[in-house]
Amino acid sequence: MAALTTIKLTNRSPKLLKRLPESIEVPAGANIEDVKKIIAREANVGDFNRLGLSSPETKKLLKDRKALVADIDAVAKSGELLVKDLGPQISWRGVFVLEYVGPILIHLAVLAARPYIYPGGDAPLSSTQWLSFYMIIAHFVKREIETLFVHKFSANTMPVRNIFKNCAFYWALSGFVCAVSIYYPGSLAARADEPLIDYAGLALYLFGEISNAAVHLYLASLRSTGGTERKIPHGYGFAIVTCPNYMYEILAWVGIIIASRDWSVALFIAIGAGQMYFWSKDKEAAYRKEFGDKYKKKRFGILPGIC
Repeated sequence: MAALTTIKLTNRSPKLLKRLPESIEVPAGANIEDVKKIIAREANVGDFNRLGLSSPETKKLLKDRKALVADIDAVAKSGELLVKDLGPQISWRGVFVLEYVGPILIHLAVLAARPYIYPGGDAPLSSTQWLSFYMIIAHFVKREIETLFVHKFSANTMPVRNIFKNCAFYWALSGFVCAVSIYYPGSLAARADEPLIDYAGLALYLFGEISNAAVHLYLASLRSTGGTERKIPHGYGFAIVTCPNYMYEILAWVGIIIASRDWSVALFIAIGAGQMYFWSKDKEAAYRKEFGDKYKKKRFGILPGIC
């Protein structure tokens, strides 16, 4: 397909993008991120990531920042892009770090404040309560390590306003609600006296966490540094569900439920599993659309035989 040279720009945020030019010159081989940088420079926008581009035909945001503009049929035919100001942005990595650090700090804070917030809170934690604490903290420390050193994000940023929604779920449920419930002196974990149940929960937790980490490392290996390309994943769980990383994470949290005997942990992962199910359906649709018959279609997204 011939390279585009001139692209007409239509301003979808006229009050915010007051200096948006009517058109720009685009070099051969330019991708979406390149175009955003050109527009940001011309329109005097400090952060190019806050610009959203869409084709006049679909009106949907062009999310693949590495996609060549000349290969987007709707844009190539019309020679036009719709430009929208998405507002202040924050990196995906930064959001994940904030999400996962909250529960760590909250659990530590509740333990420190335990003598002051519970009647009889100066009583020592049971071995099961300590086990639950270490399992939850280790999970979120693992997530932080993966965020910083393993995950490769297809998008650079997300709107800053998403921080509050994303953090609220983790901070409120897996952080505050779980901590207050588990470390309560009268909780089931405080009264637990069946080590075999603790060991069963710990074994399932370790299997889930190690398997989840293995899948994350494998998925990271399928994408080049800074790239957005997608490859068909195989192996360790991918033959039975679309997203085995979600399956193994759920299993890890079931291990925490077994060990902690706590309703709050079950509530957290039940809500989380619901969200992961919808993410897995989107992922399945994307695989089928991009790879067609080369991709072995999956019936279940996160749990074989269930959903």
